[in-house]
Amino acid sequence: MVYFQVSRLGFNCGKDKEECSFYPDHCKECVKAYIAKIGFDTSQNIKISMMDSEEEQIKMQQSLIWYKFMDVLNIKLVILQTKDSGLLILNYPVSGSNINVDLLIGFMQANITFSSSGSLENKSDISNHKFYELQYDNFNLLLKNGNFIRICLVLDGNASESLKQKVAEFLHEYEKKYYQKIERLLKIGMLNFDDTIDFIVEAFNIKLVFPMILSHMISPGDLELINKNLIQKAIIDFANELLNSKNFFFINNLIDKVQQVVKSHPSIILYEIYQLLERNIIIPSKIESLVVEVRKFQDTRAKRIANNELISSILANDDAINNLKEKARTLDVEEAKKLMENFVKKGENAEKALIYKEAQKEYEKALYLATGFNFETNIGKISFIILELDKKIKALEIGFNLETGEKAEKKKDYINAIQSFQHAIEFLGDIGSANENASKIKKLEKRILSLQKHV
Repeated sequence: MVYFQVSRLGFNCGKDKEECSFYPDHCKECVKAYIAKIGFDTSQNIKISMMDSEEEQIKMQQSLIWYKFMDVLNIKLVILQTKDSGLLILNYPVSGSNINVDLLIGFMQANITFSSSGSLENKSDISNHKFYELQYDNFNLLLKNGNFIRICLVLDGNASESLKQKVAEFLHEYEKKYYQKIERLLKIGMLNFDDTIDFIVEAFNIKLVFPMILSHMISPGDLELINKNLIQKAIIDFANELLNSKNFFFINNLIDKVQQVVKSHPSIILYEIYQLLERNIIIPSKIESLVVEVRKFQDTRAKRIANNELISSILANDDAINNLKEKARTLDVEEAKKLMENFVKKGENAEKALIYKEAQKEYEKALYLATGFNFETNIGKISFIILELDKKIKALEIGFNLETGEKAEKKKDYINAIQSFQHAIEFLGDIGSANENASKIKKLEKRILSLQKHV
């Protein structure tokens, strides 16, 4: 027989407290009786909390999600080992810690062996499935044995009770779910656990610290709900602002931005973010997936540069790029890097002076060298600089075409007004948030339809 314990379940008794003669003195007995009636064991000590209103329930949820977030922010590294030999099964970094895992495992094994010999005092007995806590450099280690494997969490601070409970639940579920893998490992040493990472991510809510993106398609119903919720609207607005400078954002940065405007406790903001996560409006994106995307972008860029198909056409017939191609053949790595940095500097100066086309030329030349000499870090950095500059240029084009269209409309020059607004729509389709620009595009399309009646 398999025995289950279920926590954090809610129960609505269906009675109005104003009409119930048993409220509030006998509520817990009523709940226990109902639970027993449907087959649950109530002989164990159970905790029953009364939620007087939906508002109180939401407050409880806010606290619960906040504690989840605090726990995952505390985790730097998740390590799984075999219990007896200490063989490394899996090492999953949650955030940057620069820890040498081999040295860390040696440190843990030495302390566990020392503790098992009875030489250490005031330490939990790890062989009896209790928690074992150590200090390692500036980190705290939380260890626990299951039946076959050991888990170690490398933490920034002390482990909370909720995190310890989560570790205990994780060990039990992991060993049950992947028993056959663990059995093969113990029998023939087969290490094949990478496909269990998703389970770790889900168990410890690690997706809360993943880079986030916004869905490209938000349904009209969701959009209506967001616009009615001040905090959710601020979340979406600031998420778009953060996405203007990077391809992703992090929840803690988003909370900081939103809090400056709505002046609510971070737990309330996080609760609203969590609702958007649940509805797939905010979407976690694994770091490894982002790396793949950046790599794809870099590879595409490399091919385009090699074929002289640049992001803009301004260099296509420019003597400067042809001269650079000739010069690049004789440059060594250091000379190429120095020249690339010089182009970037020139581009930055031109951009500050609002001479965007000139800045674009300089960045393109820098990228040509970065790609040709395989300066990987610089390829990504300069590529994103160019993309952001391209957005600025398109934003200026939008402003120019809108202004030109309005002037033409006032002069009753309807043909030129329509053409200008159509150009603005083309640029709007290339930049910014899909939903925000969809509204602007729709307004312009209506304006164009109105103008066409005069033609």
